Amino acid sequence: MAASAEVFAKNCHIEIIPPKQDSEKLESDLKLFASKLERVMESGFTASITDNAIGLLAFQGHECIDELGLAIKPDQILIHLNTFHTKNNLDEILSSCLRLGIRSVLAISGDGSARLPRLRPADLGADSTSAVTSVELIRYIRERYPDFRVGVAFNPYEPETHEFAKLERKLAAGASFVITQPIIEQNAVIDRLLREYHALPVTIEAWMSKKLYLLSDVVGYPIPEDAEYDPMSTLENLRCVYARCGFYLSLLGFKTQYPLIEEMAGKKRTEVGS
Repeated sequence: MAASAEVFAKNCHIEIIPPKQDSEKLESDLKLFASKLERVMESGFTASITDNAIGLLAFQGHECIDELGLAIKPDQILIHLNTFHTKNNLDEILSSCLRLGIRSVLAISGDGSARLPRLRPADLGADSTSAVTSVELIRYIRERYPDFRVGVAFNPYEPETHEFAKLERKLAAGASFVITQPIIEQNAVIDRLLREYHALPVTIEAWMSKKLYLLSDVVGYPIPEDAEYDPMSTLENLRCVYARCGFYLSLLGFKTQYPLIEEMAGKKRTEVGS
């Protein structure tokens, strides 16, 4: 049986990507960010705001919220935070989130680029390691900013023993919830995660783009460009299989798919821009 509409609405995360800093249409990108965020707030979902997704320099979520003067519901915001920052920038992001009332963070190692600095072990008081990973980031946030609830990623496509050992380190550092990498069907490794960590809140990422081949880099094997894929049908199936879990929707089409997501959640369907 699928999760109820009420449960789905409460635990539904909508990914929102802030404008890139080198955008040639920044004003319209900011308006689009604002319209998406306001719609998610209105729907009662959680806006999951990325941090320099795929290593591309973008504005931070809190910067956009401040600049646009957006009225947010802080308990419906999840800020992604990766290791590609200076120490000063890290503290500024966390302090700004506290000021805005945001208390949920997804700590990830992240994707780097030549344009992005990276936290050093000494920055976080982690002198026993040679590089900062999500584990050190989690520990720093929980020790210095204890008001935050910190989540972590879980990748069912990595070697299983390695991924579960890494999860144990993340939990020991202070993580309290998990968001998986995207899946398109029932997954045996996630089944094990739910079985062995039955008290741990788990959110399943569902791939909402019809371009299934773009998932190839995540799963580690090639998917043909002409592979047929129905995201909405897949989401319905995953809701039945993983009824107790939340769902994280990436690459969601706000024009065509979002109204259908609202219907799943028992929300009134209204029009929204692309």
